[in-house]
Amino acid sequence: MENKKNVGAILPVLFAFFIMGFCDIVGISSDYAASAFGWSPTMAGLIPSVVFVWFFLLGIPFGLMMNRIGRKNTVLLSMAITIVGMILPLIHYNSAMTLAAYAFLGIGNAILQVSLNPLLQNVITSERLLTSSLTAGQVVKAISSFVGPFIVLAAVKWLGGGDEGKWYLCFPIMGAITLVSGLWLLLTPIEREMSQQGSKVSQTLALLSDKTILLLFFGIFFAVGTDVSTNFLSSKVMISRFDYSKEAAGIAPQVYFVCRTIGAFIGMFLMTKLSEVRYFRLNIIACLAFAVALALFSHEQLDFICIGGIGFCCSCVFPIVYGMALKHRPDKANEISGLMIMAVAGGTVSFLVGTANEQAGIMGGALVIAAQIAYLTYCAFFVKK
Repeated sequence: MENKKNVGAILPVLFAFFIMGFCDIVGISSDYAASAFGWSPTMAGLIPSVVFVWFFLLGIPFGLMMNRIGRKNTVLLSMAITIVGMILPLIHYNSAMTLAAYAFLGIGNAILQVSLNPLLQNVITSERLLTSSLTAGQVVKAISSFVGPFIVLAAVKWLGGGDEGKWYLCFPIMGAITLVSGLWLLLTPIEREMSQQGSKVSQTLALLSDKTILLLFFGIFFAVGTDVSTNFLSSKVMISRFDYSKEAAGIAPQVYFVCRTIGAFIGMFLMTKLSEVRYFRLNIIACLAFAVALALFSHEQLDFICIGGIGFCCSCVFPIVYGMALKHRPDKANEISGLMIMAVAGGTVSFLVGTANEQAGIMGGALVIAAQIAYLTYCAFFVKK
């Protein structure tokens, strides 16, 4: 009976990771938005920044608020904010309202990522299974990221009657899915953790004086930066180098997310058997090789392999680094969560990728990605076990 109760609590929490994947829609949707509003590549690169800057601004404050209102309530708050944002383009569709919708998506997602990972600790009691469970959440998130381009294409084809200008109808679809997830979680009893008091922003930031936490903080920053940047650049590679249309180029982020999903699924099982640090090292070396090859070689099949290879090899980096941070200071789980999610602002690096792409072509954007992976390689070999 207890196992059934745990499964009943785990399922809505894991499904909430599907909502977390909505941020990755910025890759393909930025192409449609740029076309609709006449934006340059640099301006299109600003879209992920509008989404991910909120992680930097809200990570710690909501990590502390979570001490007072609880993890489940914080997750539900994030979903309410997301739903509001997804309605905005229906009220009035223009560039300002579209950017506002992206901003609300980022705000809701920032709060969700702060609270959802720790909420898993309320339903997963085994420390040994924590990293594997976090990876399971990333599998669900990766599935959502893979489905994202299909949501945009479905919005254009079925709701917009084939009019690419109606791409924004993907927002209410995501809002409806968020509503279902929120209601499921609301109706699921989850034991609330004991209220924690006394932590301040300064005390949370003081955790960065711990060299291991600092190293892992920037590990999260560049792991997310690599993820968002590769997603963002992948379709541009096909358009710029091989003259793909926007619709045809959508296959590139799909290849990326399929490989990332497969990598996360395989990693979920392998990390119950292998050392997570060793798994991290093997994958990140291969990932660096794929990024360098993407920068240096313009070959259609090879570029697809490199994009997919980065997705596969980086799929488990976030849960590994995040899990290492939680295990390093389990007494500060909420504060660590806020701090690590603050580092998800690494998604704003896509703005540099967009700028480098505009100034130096695909090679420039890919080299920015390679530089981020180079730091993760350093992190993998020098982090304190």
